[in-house]
Amino acid sequence: METRNAVHPDHAVLFDTAKLREQFLIQNLFKPDEVKLVYSYFDRLIVGGVCPVNPLKLEVDEKVIGAPCLLERREMGVINVGAAGAVTIDGEKYDMSPKDGLFIGMGAEKLEFSSADKNQPARFYLNCAPAHANYPTSKVTFSEAEPIEMGDAEQSNKRTIRKYIHPDGVKSCQLVMGMTTLEPGCVWNTMPVHTHQRRMEAYFYFGMPDDQVVFHFMGEPTETRHIVVRNEEAVLSPSWSIHSGAGTSNYTFIWGMVGENQTFTDMDAVPMGEIK
Repeated sequence: METRNAVHPDHAVLFDTAKLREQFLIQNLFKPDEVKLVYSYFDRLIVGGVCPVNPLKLEVDEKVIGAPCLLERREMGVINVGAAGAVTIDGEKYDMSPKDGLFIGMGAEKLEFSSADKNQPARFYLNCAPAHANYPTSKVTFSEAEPIEMGDAEQSNKRTIRKYIHPDGVKSCQLVMGMTTLEPGCVWNTMPVHTHQRRMEAYFYFGMPDDQVVFHFMGEPTETRHIVVRNEEAVLSPSWSIHSGAGTSNYTFIWGMVGENQTFTDMDAVPMGEIK
């Protein structure tokens, strides 16, 4: 498991492109038959990816988390962004079609990821956060995640938001997770921008052709920077940072938040005139 230290905004503003990418960008999430996990000290969120050609057990170094199994004091959200697969939790199998989600409650011990067809493997994107209470493991299909339409074509941000793990749906201790899909011809997400000092966030971009990119904007509102993100890459977003993006084509992204609360609307909006 890779570890990323938290970064102060006064330091981040001095980073060059390579250093920004080293600290905040997560690449190579889906290598066949490998588990990729990145442990961030921003609210101790773990971001990961699993691509099981053959069934893969999720095992971690006890020294990193101080527990014999990953979810002894944690909970996890999983969304399948590949072909059909399954997640088996302590012997109970959950079939996962493309874009289906799964919440795994604290205390689960044995996790195994598999694909329905090894020639077309599943790709499981995951967020894992500390928890102090157990909530039931629950599957939420793509069709069950209620769609909310936002934005408009005139501002190039017409999009559909689907909440998978949230207080009014599949409940968790602190993890909130969902998916946003932009319509063809629309490229902007989360604009006008905001921060939320009480929560950090991770963005995972996918559904883009390999020759297209998203310019992900981060930093304090008056000291913005950008990171070029390609298909199936993720970005860590500290609580002090904006998190917005513009793509060279439309795309989909998964957002995951952890921190002080689960209130989706708890954000600090930034007027367009203040962004620099």
